[in-house]
Amino acid sequence: MVMSRISLMRAVSASALLVAVSFGGAAHAQSSGNGGWFVPKAPHAEAPAPVAHSAPRHAVPVAAPAAVPQEEDDAPGVPQAPPVLPLPPIPTPSQIAKEAAPPPIVIGVINVPAVMQISSAAQEIQQVLGARRDKLAQAVQKEEAAWRGEQQRLQAQARSLSAEQIQLRERHLQERRAKDQRDFSNQARIIQEAAQVAFHQIERELEQPNGIIAAVAGAHNMNMVLHAEQVVLHVGEQDITEEVANQLNKTLPHVFIPAEGVDPEKLAKSGKMPTTADEQRIMAQAANVPAAAAPAPKNDSVVRQHH
Repeated sequence: MVMSRISLMRAVSASALLVAVSFGGAAHAQSSGNGGWFVPKAPHAEAPAPVAHSAPRHAVPVAAPAAVPQEEDDAPGVPQAPPVLPLPPIPTPSQIAKEAAPPPIVIGVINVPAVMQISSAAQEIQQVLGARRDKLAQAVQKEEAAWRGEQQRLQAQARSLSAEQIQLRERHLQERRAKDQRDFSNQARIIQEAAQVAFHQIERELEQPNGIIAAVAGAHNMNMVLHAEQVVLHVGEQDITEEVANQLNKTLPHVFIPAEGVDPEKLAKSGKMPTTADEQRIMAQAANVPAAAAPAPKNDSVVRQHH
């Protein structure tokens, strides 16, 4: 019996590992009187001399243009009738011979969040990348405190500095903040992409046509597997969650996680291992479609949706 591929829809938020590194915008210059940035006052331009007005001229009355009457069909509020268009003839489809009916449906049920909770590989991803996320968050907080300290010192010393010195130090603070935003955003991207690399290994192990879900379902002669949250009622024998999780731990107890600080995009260009571009090319060849015309893989994995 030919097993259809288990359709696993929707995407997990790997961005749960993404660190919120949003900095506020650069500090705006304020007067020293209200406790903000001190910026020397620019000299005020002299007020322009009042302009003498000439004696008023008498207005020449101009007749208003006559209203153009609207046609009845263009009147506002009147519904427009659809246009009458050509209706070319179309061919009548030919009769199709009857074929054998598909096999009876044998349904299985899987709880993906439970599978991910049992998976040792998924727990490893959370532990390793969670630690990197926390480390990045601490670095962001430390730099934010240092930046605010510099800002406060400049404010305290503003009265003893020249306007040029204030502007120079203020520009350095703004450049420092812009650099922090670039650096921390790049580090957050590296963590997020490392999570994508790691979770995609679990996705492939579960979802590929000869993957674990298909194998477990085939062992029970199941030809359709539904998410547990889509099912109102089922019997225990239809639930393959625990069996899939146990088989996943036997087959994939660990996953490859890029080392800390290693950019996954640069790692892909190094040629040390296959890439998602290779995966797309293989899928296109299997579907007999040119690789350039093949659609990019969608992030609709149920593993990402439920983890």
